[in-house]
Amino acid sequence: MNLPVLIAHRGVPGMRLEHTRPSYELAVESGADYIEPDVVSTRDGVLVVRHENEIGGTTDVADRPEFADRMVTKLVDGKALTGWFTEDFTLDELKTLRARERLPEIRPQNLPLAGQEPILTFDEVLDVAERANAGRSEPIGVYVETKHPTYFRSIGLDLDERLLAALEARGLNQADAPTPVVIQSMETGNLHGLRPRTPLPLVQLMEKKGAPADLVASGDPRTYRDLTQSENLAEIATYADGIGPHKDLVIGRDRQKRFAGPTGLADRAHAAGLFVHVWTLRDEESFRPVGTSAVDEYLAFFDAGVDGVFTDFTPTAVPVRERWWSERARSSSA
Repeated sequence: MNLPVLIAHRGVPGMRLEHTRPSYELAVESGADYIEPDVVSTRDGVLVVRHENEIGGTTDVADRPEFADRMVTKLVDGKALTGWFTEDFTLDELKTLRARERLPEIRPQNLPLAGQEPILTFDEVLDVAERANAGRSEPIGVYVETKHPTYFRSIGLDLDERLLAALEARGLNQADAPTPVVIQSMETGNLHGLRPRTPLPLVQLMEKKGAPADLVASGDPRTYRDLTQSENLAEIATYADGIGPHKDLVIGRDRQKRFAGPTGLADRAHAAGLFVHVWTLRDEESFRPVGTSAVDEYLAFFDAGVDGVFTDFTPTAVPVRERWWSERARSSSA
């Protein structure tokens, strides 16, 4: 088993505003192996980094009277959403907005950071990684997620085309690129389409409930939980290199929300030739299994055989991984 990788989920959102330059830079400084941006598109076809295309909760757009008329209700992946959407703004317009905390009740420490940082483009996140990699023997990677690819394709803004173009322009659409890149998606169809067009690792994300939007749209009845079964993992292995399951799919919880033991998904995925990167480990008690510390949770997933974890707190994850790896080495020697 290799050292589990640490993926800085939107940077270090437990300590900085997610998807902002300070958040990614802190992740790099803290020892992450990858920084993780989510990408959506602007009206003029530029990839920008936001958790969702609806930005009412992560920017100050609701306080900007010049954009009041952009508030609309849309159907995205079968769900009605009301707010402001990146695809209704040009990049220049989005650059006038400033980020704010998405989870104010859980992360009040980030509230004073509002109003300082602009929305980043995907190219700007690549800049952060490339600057960090100057002179490094072990480069920082970029682990990018395409958000709602079927929806964006339906409105003439193909995320995959734009992502590949951005990577090609920097010489990063190759296995030995100086900045490693991994591409992930909650949908299956765009990963199928990407497979013949890129040698980069592809990852099938899995929610603990629901189903991939493209499968729903096509009438395919399979859910994310269905995809965790051996026959479907074997199919995933034909177009992806790994899976990114919600952590509860790898270690279940009982009715009291305590750890209930491994589900076997990690073993089944490995048997299919897939690596396993679980999401998302966070320090806050409300996100953890009852009776489990943040350290306990990391150790449990490392012991369960995962190949990596997405984390909101890289400064917590790095020393825990080092402790686990050292203990494992001592145990093996004994």
